[in-house]
Amino acid sequence: MGAGYPSGAVIIPAHNEAAVIDRTLGSLREVISWGTVDVVVACNGCTDATEVIASRWQGVSVLHVAEASKTAALNAGDQCTGLWPRLYLDADIEVSSKALADVFAALQDGTLLAARPAFSYDTHGASGPVRAYYRARGRIPGNAEGLWGAGAYALSRSGHSRMGVFPALTGDDYFVDRLFDAQEKAVLPTEPVIVRTPRTSAALLAVLRRTYRGNAEQDQVSGGASLLRTVRQLLGSVRGPRTACDAVVYAVFAVAGRRRPRSRASSPVWDRDESRR
Repeated sequence: MGAGYPSGAVIIPAHNEAAVIDRTLGSLREVISWGTVDVVVACNGCTDATEVIASRWQGVSVLHVAEASKTAALNAGDQCTGLWPRLYLDADIEVSSKALADVFAALQDGTLLAARPAFSYDTHGASGPVRAYYRARGRIPGNAEGLWGAGAYALSRSGHSRMGVFPALTGDDYFVDRLFDAQEKAVLPTEPVIVRTPRTSAALLAVLRRTYRGNAEQDQVSGGASLLRTVRQLLGSVRGPRTACDAVVYAVFAVAGRRRPRSRASSPVWDRDESRR
């Protein structure tokens, strides 16, 4: 076992992902069988059956991280393996063995320090406004050029050394993307990972609030984001009445997602898409 197969690690941070972790690990079934890739599920602050379900998978290492923190889970996963490169995979994202092998191969010669596979949105069962938002989003070139947004990205050993450890920030993919120049990172033309979109407007807004909150935290430290560029690309994507309507829907969600709710609980809120769980 292992001859001819790529070596590396897949680290999956998981917080209350009992509804989806089997599906994600199922997409890695062939990778697990290779015996050359460490697959680590870092369960953080789970109060459901995520750990139990993940532990049923032979060949998967399951960690218990007491704190409900994605960055704590990522760092714990890093401590659990010595293999490189490493794919950091959200617990609700499916990746094929071919896509993983292509990403690992691209990071082997040292030219690239970071990479991610292509991705495809699955809007099955989503409402009309959510579908319109993702149609418009898919037409904005900048949204397909970074390491963020796919729920999957990989680092070589040298790339990870530049970062050190994952900082306590929301939006680890956004943070990692900004560590590398254009020639040091790539979005590869692989089989796409499957990104299942929220089904409802409320669920989409929860995702956007978390995303924009995390981006704002990081922009305060390292400078503003290219909002003007996104606006220009959104306007440039309009080709007729339907694409214009999609662009308006996208803009409405973007504005609403950047607004803070009038009232929040005193403790942090775990904003995420619950409509797919």
